[in-house]
Amino acid sequence: MHLIEPFFNWRFMYNAEEDKRSPFYQVVHSEFEFSNTVYNYYIHPQWEDFGSTTLYLKIIYVDYELNFAIIEMIGEWNDAIENDIMELKREVIDKLFSERITKYILITENILNFHSGDKDYYEEWYDNVSDQEGWIVALNMPEQSQYDFKKRKLQRYIELLDFPDWRTYKPYHLFKKIDAEQLQRLGF
Repeated sequence: MHLIEPFFNWRFMYNAEEDKRSPFYQVVHSEFEFSNTVYNYYIHPQWEDFGSTTLYLKIIYVDYELNFAIIEMIGEWNDAIENDIMELKREVIDKLFSERITKYILITENILNFHSGDKDYYEEWYDNVSDQEGWIVALNMPEQSQYDFKKRKLQRYIELLDFPDWRTYKPYHLFKKIDAEQLQRLGF
């Protein structure tokens, strides 16, 4: 797991550590010191710690004019024990929402497992964004994680999409493609 880095090809366009409006503004990362773990496995030091012991993320792009964020995630999404959705909502999403970010693309291909808990934070997040004609999508969640996600009917709040070639797009084009599909699906 320590070899899996957050997607870095857009860093010349956006860097959360240099964005004064980002929850991770001025966070300094070591390139060599591996300190964060998912269970007994070290992860690359570029992943952001937001309060969970099993789930980490990286905001890889934000556009404040078009009101969208692209967030890549790694680890185990555990709402049953860790209440990861609460941590994610309070420590990251609420801060982005206060900056009028209402459309979220979550890159979830590195989510190893998903364990559900309450739906309250999902519902709250969905209500926040849908009131602003926003949406939340999760791209490329592995099948075993999708199974548990769907079992709790959370796809009502976060749309699950397969989009394996997302890296070939620039952020704007990825957003426009997903936005068009979501706005049509939601009837906006």
